[in-house]
Amino acid sequence: MIAIFYLALQILKLYSYVVIANVVISWLVAFNVINTSNRFVYMILDFTYRLTEPFLRKIRQFLPNLGAFDISPIILLLLIWFIEMCMKLYIAPMIF
Repeated sequence: MIAIFYLALQILKLYSYVVIANVVISWLVAFNVINTSNRFVYMILDFTYRLTEPFLRKIRQFLPNLGAFDISPIILLLLIWFIEMCMKLYIAPMIF
């Protein structure tokens, strides 16, 4: 049970890194620092997009339209942090 708990925490942490990577790569593409015609860049961008977009799309449904500003990754990172804290505060005492 302890291993499953730590595995879930690590998965949440890795997913938050993927969300951050997606944001950074999309900014670099938007400011023409990197080009999506490069196959490696396109593969990384596509990979992070496919992992994060289902959750970001659900969050965007509830947010007002802010124009060019997209705060859905911030809200997703806050939700991941909230889930991690709830797991550490409520589930960890039951396991240990």
